[in-house]
Amino acid sequence: MSAPEDTASNAAPNASTPIIPAQRREQILRQLRKQQVLSVHQIMEMFDCSHMTVRRDIALLEQEGRAYSVTGGVRIASQVHSEPSHQSKAVVEQTQKEAMAKLASSLLHADMTVYLDAGTSTLEIVPYITALTGMTVVTNDFGIVEALADVLHVDVIHTGGLLDHPNRSCVGGLAASTLRQIATDVAFMSTSSWDLQRGTTTPSPLKVEVKQVAMQAASQTVLVATSSKYGTFGMYKIAALAQFDVIITDAALAEAAADGIRKQGVELMLA
Repeated sequence: MSAPEDTASNAAPNASTPIIPAQRREQILRQLRKQQVLSVHQIMEMFDCSHMTVRRDIALLEQEGRAYSVTGGVRIASQVHSEPSHQSKAVVEQTQKEAMAKLASSLLHADMTVYLDAGTSTLEIVPYITALTGMTVVTNDFGIVEALADVLHVDVIHTGGLLDHPNRSCVGGLAASTLRQIATDVAFMSTSSWDLQRGTTTPSPLKVEVKQVAMQAASQTVLVATSSKYGTFGMYKIAALAQFDVIITDAALAEAAADGIRKQGVELMLA
């Protein structure tokens, strides 16, 4: 006969043998890997526990970056296999992007050299840069260059490199080589996917080097990303969240996720 502790450690949901909270959370994760999403009531029935207990478990899993709360339940992290095009990103979450850009502007002052990573969230920072004097913008994004083309008091440096057609930006070794020759005051970075466990990631290997070099070249690094991208991941890792000085996202980020980010010593700004 198996020892009591062995029975407890292998207990399935609805088993009569009591399990400790850590075991219950591991079993929740096993079920999530099978079903992707579970409701709070499903978990309550599985383990014969209270609504408060389930919410506490979900919050702890979220702080660890292992699962993510949704309305009425919890989901497992989902993988991003491709990034949406610039055109499709430009028409979603505009209110959140504008609010995040306003927060980002508090980090700007005159006579700065600023890196703007390719993305529609970083594009929204441009008007705040043009309101200042002595600014230089470095970017790999053609939309940002176009927005600054007639702004004569802002110096603009485009990285060049391999054209990523859907995202209207440059990627690869040539773009990274340009960035190695430039020191910036602040780098505003974008991402298609981010979470506590994996940091910022991308499904495109050609973006990794450019983003990493841009971060290395900056005195201050700032992630600008909507909360809708939180809890997703791509195949290729760019940076841990702890490598950013500041993270700017919208107020819809779950409280448990926000607590987990702050515990890593990163300043979190919610728009």
